[in-house]
Amino acid sequence: QVQLVESGGDLVQAGGSLRLSCKVSGLYVNDYTTGWFRQAPGKEREEVCCIKWSGSSTVYADSVKGRFTISRDLAKNTLYLQMNSLKPEDTAMYYCAAGPVFSSSEMYARDYPYWGQGTQVTVSS
Repeated sequence: QVQLVESGGDLVQAGGSLRLSCKVSGLYVNDYTTGWFRQAPGKEREEVCCIKWSGSSTVYADSVKGRFTISRDLAKNTLYLQMNSLKPEDTAMYYCAAGPVFSSSEMYARDYPYWGQGTQVTVSS
């Protein structure tokens, strides 16, 4: 049984930092592309970033480039999202996901069959 469990969401002031974690079981993060998506109230889910199973490539949405960093701990089978210089528009529920496909140009939610339950990030102005 595959499980992805996010943690680390919190209320933070603009300009602050947070690190999200996603503990994965039932599959190995170095066998799948893993990534982060987010969804704000009243908005569609959007891609944030992902990392190829090999760790050799990453993709970031333009809105988070230079501020967010995706990483993994293979020993812990855990995915991370380091978020710096947070903005109010980063407020959303953040979801980690895993899937068998990697594209160097775009992330598609349909390529990720495995999802976590989400962790809330709120950035105050």
